[in-house]
Amino acid sequence: MKHYKCVVCDFVYDEAKGLPEHGIAEGTRWEDLPDDFECPDCAVNKEDFIED
Repeated sequence: MKHYKCVVCDFVYDEAKGLPEHGIAEGTRWEDLPDDFECPDCAVNKEDFIED
């Protein structure tokens, strides 16, 4: 599974772990996240993440 890093605050979204505390199940692929997904740390949108 892949990792995606926020270019603003360096938060890393790990597809294997998901974000269960935000309603995103383990194993949720980046492309399956909702279009309005925001970084849980700094609130930027998906366009501000890069594959890590």
